[in-house]
Parts: sequence; C-alpha cells; structure tokens
Amino acid sequence: MKFKKVDAIIIIIMIVIAGFVLYRFGFVSDSRKEKIPEIEFVKDEDNRLITVFYVSERILWENLLIEGTCDKSELGRYVTKGDQIRDCSGTIVIRYKPTGTILFTFKFPPIAKLPTSIILGHMRDVSPEDEGAHFKKITNTREWWYFTAIFDDNSDLPGWSATIGFMHLSWGDLKGTFKPDVHVVVLTSPDGKKYGGLINKDRGGVLGLGVLGTGSFEANSPGVDLTYDSSYARGEAPRWHVHAEDKDIDSENEIIIELDFFAPSQPYWTHSNRLIDQGEGNFASYVFIGCEVSGKVILDKTEFNVKGIGHHEHAWSPGYLRFVIDGWDWCHMKLDNGWNIYYSKYYITKQRTETDTSRINPFTNLIITTDKGETLTILEDLDITIKRSDNLFLLLKMPVETVVTGKTKPLYQPLLKSSNIQLTLDINSENTYDKTWKIPTYVGMKIGLSRITGKISWNDENGAHQVQLNGIGSIWNMRKF
Repeated sequence: MKFKKVDAIIIIIMIVIAGFVLYRFGFVSDSRKEKIPEIEFVKDEDNRLITVFYVSERILWENLLIEGTCDKSELGRYVTKGDQIRDCSGTIVIRYKPTGTILFTFKFPPIAKLPTSIILGHMRDVSPEDEGAHFKKITNTREWWYFTAIFDDNSDLPGWSATIGFMHLSWGDLKGTFKPDVHVVVLTSPDGKKYGGLINKDRGGVLGLGVLGTGSFEANSPGVDLTYDSSYARGEAPRWHVHAEDKDIDSENEIIIELDFFAPSQPYWTHSNRLIDQGEGNFASYVFIGCEVSGKVILDKTEFNVKGIGHHEHAWSPGYLRFVIDGWDWCHMKLDNGWNIYYSKYYITKQRTETDTSRINPFTNLIITTDKGETLTILEDLDITIKRSDNLFLLLKMPVETVVTGKTKPLYQPLLKSSNIQLTLDINSENTYDKTWKIPTYVGMKIGLSRITGKISWNDENGAHQVQLNGIGSIWNMRKF
C-alpha cells in the first residue's frame, strides 16, 4: 500500500492534534514539568500543631515554604512522617517551592496572651558576685545551688527529669550526722525508672569546720564555681556547664551527666531581706526559668543525647532560720504548650498532719512564663492544699499530691486586678527518690518527677480566656519533724 506525500502530512498533523488534546486533558504529562510530591498534613487546632501524616518520597524541608507564625525549630533535614510544626497562629500556608503549589492551608485562632506583671529592674539584676559563694561570710551559713531539666520528646530520654544540687548546710540542719555537705544527682523517668540519689559528707578541715583543709564540697566566687568530689558546675549567667557523677550515691548504676544550660532571659529575685540591692541580703534567692538545656547522659556505659528545658536556682540564708523553716516544696514545671511555671513554698509550721496549709504564705512564689522568662506573671494570692501524703517515718509526712490555687492580689497587683487571673494546679508525685534521716535527725526529702494538670483563666479586651495545663514537673520536697 502506497502513501502519497499529502497522506503522510495529514497523519502527522492528526498525531500532533491528538497529542495536544491528550496533554490538554491531562492524559499525557510534560516530562519537563516539576513533579509535585504527595504530602498529607493533619492539623490539631487545640494544641496548635501541624503534623506530617504521609509523604510519598524523599524531600527536603528546604524545598517547602512555610508561611505564617509557627515554630519550625524541631524539623529535621528531610520531611518525615510524624514531623511537627508547633505553636501555629493565624493563617499557615505550606507551598512546594519549585512549582509554588499550595500543599496545605489552615487558619488557627490568634494566641491569647497571658497578662504579665510589671517588675522593677533591680528585681531581675544578678551579678557574678551574686552567683558566687556567700556561706564564707559570718552571717550566712547555709547555701545551695540547684540545676534541673525536663528532657524533650525528641531526646533519647523523652520526658525524663534530672536534678543536680550542691548544698552547704548549717550545722544542725542534719543534727546528729555531722555531715552537712550535700550532693544530689537524681534521674527519673515517666515509666518509673530512677537512678542516683543523695549523699551528705563531713566538711573536712580542722575539727570538720572546713578551714585549713577542704572536704568534699568547695565553692568560690565570682560566678558559679562549685566542686563536689568528681562533680562540678562552672559558668556565669547566662551560661553554665554542669558535670555530675554519682560516685558514692548509686551503688548499682554508673551515672555521668554533662549538661549545658543557657538562660535566654534575666532571673528573678524570689526572696531577699534587702529592698534594693537584693544580692546584699543574708537571706536571698533568685531563679532562672526557661533555661535551654543540651548535653548527654551516660547510664551504665550507654550514652544518650538529651535536650530540654530547665531552671537554675541559687539561695543562701543564716543558720538560725532552721528554727523558723520546717520544710519546703518547690517544683519547676514544663508544660505541653511551651509555658514554664516555678512554684516554691517554705513552711514556717511543722507539717505533722495531712491538712490544708496556712492561708498566710509569707515565703511562697508562683511564677508563670510563656516565653522562657522574658515576661513573668506572678501570682501572690495562693492557697495550698496537701491532698495526699506519704508517711515516711513516724509522723514525718511527705506530700504526694498538692493542689495550688492562685489569683492576683488586688492590693499589691492593681494592674493585674482587671484581668481576674484564676489558676488551679494539681502537682502529683509520680516517680521520686526518697531520702530519710531517722533518729535523731528526723528529716525527709523527696526528689524527682511529677505530673502536672490544671487550668488558668483570665479576661482582657478580647473577652474571657481559659487554657488547660498539662506537663511534667521536677519536684523537691523537704520536711523535718
């Protein structure tokens, strides 16, 4: 069969037309055009999260443009199922950069801002001298430095709590032991594992007074310069390095902790008997809230990389306060919504019965920060109820569940009065290391991890707001009989 030239031309034209029609209606793709990956996202409006549910192929996050207000800090290099974009506010749009194709869009409600306290500058001013040792002054005989951390979910130890403490106690704080220098290295997990503990040793030197010779614990100035046997802490605000070993604490496990602390914001003086120069008081304490923590934990030769949020506290006082202070509760809380809460109370009456504590709380603090300490909301009208207790030894009771309700005190906080802040917190001990000094000391301590639930409400120009609170806390309770 022979084809004429005109027939060949007609066939070519028909093929071109057919190809154009098939391409036009999407039956044939242009090989030159960028392929759009299939990615499915799931939104969680209540927790302000966008989660990757499905991804069809290996793709870099840098090839996606995320528009809007959100936290992308936890995203890795490649898009992976389970990746989360956090703290979303307003309209979030995710585009595929090579084609500009919109893969996801959603409008989250604006974030309601918690009203904050107005704080004078001297209440947030700490010098290197303030960070150093004070117990060498004749008026100060008791001093301690604490570092705590709650590790993030993407750490090798998700949700674990770490507490490291260096304590120079007064003679008589642990009467009958003659070992007033205390070191704490405690690790606790959400599933009940616990490592480390607490040890107290003599002071060394002539007659055990720590002079003309050294014991296990040494502290110098300026800045944080602490050594307890093989453990140490060094640095000045806003950075410290903490190295802790459990050399004589946990006979069953080998623990080494290396953590770097960075405080993105200034501290707050929680107590001082001086009105202006807080650091010159002989009864004083300050706290850094919302510290960024990173490093490693080595448990029985296995190394774990960790990061999270922590706090650092430093306090000192004269020895005679042991006749006034009969216990304390404090808790650093890392909440799921990114907030941090610091709560502490010093008891001026013995807690021998399981009952409501006094409504008069002269040595109590509750501080909330939504931005790692940049702004603070301080509640001064507090009601503390011990709902459940452990009976450690005779009548020595340690709290297991504490309910704290707080609100603004109109007389002292007139600018927050109109906000009508109402807070309820349930602090529930979940996994703790317990230490009891029995006859004749009668002192008990509980250190470890707690579960936090609660809610907070307030009013502003946009109406009424209520936020549910959930998270993990690092607690430290002390009672003496």
